[in-house]
Amino acid sequence: MSDVVEKTLSALPSLLSLDSQAGAGKLSPSSKLGNLIKGITELTSKHEEEKLIKKELESIKEQVASPNTTMRQMKEIMVRAIYCEMLGYQASFSYIHAIKLAQQGSVLEKRVGYLAVSLFLNETDEFLLLLVNTVLKDLQSTNLIEVCMALTVVSQMFPKDMIPAILPVVEEKLTHPKEIIRRKAVLALYKFYLIAPNQVQHIHSKFRKALCDKDPGVMTASLHIYLQLIKENPESYKDLTGSMVTILRQVVGGKLPLDFNYHSVPAPWLQIQLLRILAYLGKEDQGTSEMMYDVLEESLRRAEMNHNITYAILFECVKTIYTVHPKSQLLEKAAECIGNFVLSPKINLKYLGKIPPCSVH
Repeated sequence: MSDVVEKTLSALPSLLSLDSQAGAGKLSPSSKLGNLIKGITELTSKHEEEKLIKKELESIKEQVASPNTTMRQMKEIMVRAIYCEMLGYQASFSYIHAIKLAQQGSVLEKRVGYLAVSLFLNETDEFLLLLVNTVLKDLQSTNLIEVCMALTVVSQMFPKDMIPAILPVVEEKLTHPKEIIRRKAVLALYKFYLIAPNQVQHIHSKFRKALCDKDPGVMTASLHIYLQLIKENPESYKDLTGSMVTILRQVVGGKLPLDFNYHSVPAPWLQIQLLRILAYLGKEDQGTSEMMYDVLEESLRRAEMNHNITYAILFECVKTIYTVHPKSQLLEKAAECIGNFVLSPKINLKYLGKIPPCSVH
């Protein structure tokens, strides 16, 4: 068996919790999922794959319909159905059983059930209506894992018409003592804002509390909401300019936990998000722009051209400098950065240097 298949079989139990027994850290190649993966990797044609998957789906269909199938067995069956769907083969007969697994299973079984639902269904699928009461129950659970799973599925997909049924419970989670719950609640509200903005208008003040949360993960999650809000109506959020500048200065200065770093670069995606927010706030506003000049210069200086992710920061910084009210010294440094892009031997950087910065925002 190839090294790739061996690694896949070893990783799947921890990712999908296929075996809840202590010490079960490896998926046996003789298991049904192991056999399926091994069989797929040994095929030489698409026709053979279709034949194998068709046979597998028939076996899965027979097992999910059996009254003797236990929840634990259903968990393993559902993972096989997920694998078939990942390969592009529909297993629609298993969708209702994924919902039942999320409704009736243990924590580990719920995990696979929710995962299957999030992969199988979309927001317009009527099957999701069957999950509303389960999500509401799990949101009110004292088990943190169940709350996390419910918030995760809500932030990925949830019927627009059913948002009022769970919105108050999600709001309560913004003050939960555990930061992971607060962060997931913010992301769920962000999803609600994207699909039904009028239903979350009354909790904008709570978004501000999330922005000031002591946990950087919660603060980072709130920036997704503020990027959207400020993009749509920058005038209403000019008073947040100082806060955004302060956050960016702390990020650039490496004040966040090391977990946020990527290749020793301090929270690069957070930097990019903050730069975009500042661009919207400072556009055609001299007073607001003057508040961010220093941190923009610092961002340019610290993001040296030595890694792909720093190129992204530099490019975003250049776009922001060209978008806000102009300052000659910053424009000169931004122009120098563009020149370095153009002169780079790397084709992608040459391309970045030829994109008009002011045409992007």
